[in-house]
Amino acid sequence: MLRWTIFSAFYILFTVYGFQAIKTIGKSIWLNYIFVILAVIVAGNFIYQFSIASEGRVITGVKSYAFGVLLAFVALNIVITLILFAEDILRFVMGAYYKFFSTEKDFYLPSRRKFISTVALGLAALPFGSLLYGMIQGRYNFKVLKYTLHFEDLPEAFDGYKITQLSDIHSGSFDNKKKIEYAVDLVNEQESDAILFTGDLVNNFAAEMIPWKETFTKLKAKDGIFSVLGNHDYGDYVNWDSDALKQKNLEELYSIQKEIGFDLMLNESRFIEKDGQRIAIVGVENWGKGGFKKAGDLRKATENIKADDFKILLSHDPSHWEAEVIDDQYHYHLTLSGHTHGMQFGIEIPGWIKWSPVEWRYKHWAGIYEEKGQYINVNRGFGYLAYPGRVGIWPEITVIELKKGSKEA
Repeated sequence: MLRWTIFSAFYILFTVYGFQAIKTIGKSIWLNYIFVILAVIVAGNFIYQFSIASEGRVITGVKSYAFGVLLAFVALNIVITLILFAEDILRFVMGAYYKFFSTEKDFYLPSRRKFISTVALGLAALPFGSLLYGMIQGRYNFKVLKYTLHFEDLPEAFDGYKITQLSDIHSGSFDNKKKIEYAVDLVNEQESDAILFTGDLVNNFAAEMIPWKETFTKLKAKDGIFSVLGNHDYGDYVNWDSDALKQKNLEELYSIQKEIGFDLMLNESRFIEKDGQRIAIVGVENWGKGGFKKAGDLRKATENIKADDFKILLSHDPSHWEAEVIDDQYHYHLTLSGHTHGMQFGIEIPGWIKWSPVEWRYKHWAGIYEEKGQYINVNRGFGYLAYPGRVGIWPEITVIELKKGSKEA
């Protein structure tokens, strides 16, 4: 009850300022009515959707859209509030000045300036429009990001070896089959030697993947498709009636991964061999800082691995890399992670700026990082969750080419 009271108080405050801007520049009273009705519908739908009892922290498609529309509307009003509140401070100062330093005996608060309200609405339209665009187009604006990484000890047979990384599919959020089919075709067009998937195939339930099995079965790679689990794959965010049902759901997910051609590794490893040489693909279960599941076990996963093997590690959460991987007794040449989604919101201009609020939580949140002679790529995610869109941080298909030798050479 307290959280809804706090939410309502802030929502009303921001909406009042938004209404003030509309009222100041608008000539039609109907525009005022429309704004108020819209504000009531947006808040009412959000409160209704999130007050309905759900199975744990499960966000359905309807709920995610309710959240997305609310986010866009609140963003609009927050920007307006910041500008008009600053104007209110100035109006109060001017009113106080007139009161004490003029012949006016009554306190007089200057009226709002139409220009200020117009500017406020213009600036507020940027995040509002961006968030709506993210829901309509951004979430399926797939990008192929290509990298070339050099390793002195890469087996010669794997010089030029190409891998495609996918992560955070979140099939329970999808609602456009043609867009997903396009993305799968885009993956296949890269003609990589192997496809590596780094977890979160579903949001909560294995059944979410059933409508998409046929589509993802079309993924092809000469040396196979290898996968691991992410935090959402375990069903930990659902209030199950019994542990047996939760385990059944997980086993169904195992079966689905096998059916679509994914070789799921549960703290295990595989070798890819070529011309008498090999590289190791190591896959650990989810391991994340904070309250996230810590099922990843490097020791168990590398039981059959030699210290001098060239190793590619699949670990869903990038916090695992910093906490355990880079200082492990084994040298993991390349780690592939996901999890962060880049928060599905940020600004990226290659060579100029790379920013997202998620960087306040994760040191390694998107792209390639290098420490102690080891690399990690944090994939921005294939799908989306909660906010049903992406702004500035687009859905990603990563292609990495392995080259023998040094970059300088």
